[in-house]
Formats: sequence, structure tokens, C-alpha cells
Amino acid sequence: MENYIAESAKIGSGASIGCYSVIEQDVQIGDNCQIGHNVVIKAGTIIGNNVRIDDCTVIGKQPMRAKRSIFKDEKQLPPAKIGDNCMFGAQVVIYTGCVLGQNILVADGAAVRENVTIGEFTIIGRNATVENFTTVGKKCKLETNCYITAYSQVGDYVFIAPGVHTTNDNFLGRTEERFKHFKGVTIKTGARLGGHAVILPGKVIGEDAVIAAGAVVTKDVPPRVIVAGAPARYFRDVPEEQLLKNQGWD
Repeated sequence: MENYIAESAKIGSGASIGCYSVIEQDVQIGDNCQIGHNVVIKAGTIIGNNVRIDDCTVIGKQPMRAKRSIFKDEKQLPPAKIGDNCMFGAQVVIYTGCVLGQNILVADGAAVRENVTIGEFTIIGRNATVENFTTVGKKCKLETNCYITAYSQVGDYVFIAPGVHTTNDNFLGRTEERFKHFKGVTIKTGARLGGHAVILPGKVIGEDAVIAAGAVVTKDVPPRVIVAGAPARYFRDVPEEQLLKNQGWD
């Protein structure tokens, strides 16, 4: 039931560490953190105060590339940085190069790839995936099984329902032409995406827009409108009382 804790690791006061956990060299863990069983915290990771990490989670994982991957290895990715009061469920994987703000919840089985930034108070649901080179704003909700593709931009106060899929390759992995058009999606502040909606590559969802459940977005969506269908078309304007400015949120 022994742990491995590198001599160069720094662990704050009041921290608890479960059985069979590994804390590699130069890791910094703040005060009053709860580390579960079989947790692996990779070299150089920086973790704030009052952070909870549940069983079998990995923080600071290095990426691996398939021979045919379009992503090129970087010489050196910075360590993962985790803000105060974050919570990570069981079997979560957070890659190196990630920066997570304070009070973030990442639920069981979720994955956050390298070079991702996530703002404070955001929730990443069970088995959700946020791919590399993506920015997610503050106070967002990314629900169970949603998929945020690489090179995407998600604004503040965005709601993404279960099973939403975003895409970044209109050529579906064929021909060299695709590399000229490879692009993630942009979801502006306050937008809401209904369950199992699909957003095609490079599309922009405007501020406070609503994508109906099951919609397939093939064109940019203007601010403050509701679109529905496959392909998605204008349905009506978002009701005034539903706009973000009228919610009284900080």
C-alpha cells in the first residue's frame, strides 16, 4: 500500500494521499488537497489549494502521436496548472500544457487534452472530451458525453448539452486539401446547444444563440436567434427574458 512520492515534490499542509499513488518530480501540491487511490500526478504539475482528485485520475499526462497524426510534437510542453478548489472525478485524464482556473469540476471519465485553457467555475461533465488547442471560458457547462474538437473557442456562460459533437474536418480525413481548411468551432458567450446537436467545422455560433436538440449546423448562426433542423435554419428569436444580460449573473 505504499505510494511513490519524488523527493523534489512539494506537498502542502493538510494534504491526504490514498494508496498506490504516484507523485513525480517537481510536482507542487497546495494545502488541504485530497488525493485518492491510484492517482498519478506527472512531473512538474502545479496544483492549488483545496483540490480534490479522485481514484485512478492522471494529471499532467504527456500526449502521444500516431504516425499519421496531423499534430506535430512540440519540443517541450509546460506543466499542467490547476487552480484552487478544483474537483476531479475518477478516471479523469488532464494532459500537460493545460491551465485550469479556480473552482472547476471535471467529472468521472472526462479528458482534457494538451494546450487547453478552462475558465473558473466551469463544469466538464462525465465522459466529455475537450481536445487540444481549445479555450473554454468561465462558468460554462459542458454536459455528459459532449465532444469539443481541437482548435475551438468557447466563450463564457456557454451551455453544451449531453451528446453535442463539434467537428473540424470537412474532408473526413482524406486528401491534402483538408489541411488548408482544418478549423474548430467558435461558440460565443451565452450560447446554448441542445442535446446531440452537431456543429460543422469552422462555424461560429453567435452570442446568446440557441441550437435546438438534434440540429446540424452547416452555417454560422447569428446572435440571439434559435435555429433547428438538419440543416439548421432560423426558427425564431431568443425571448428577451432568456438573454444572458437579463439573468442577473456575475
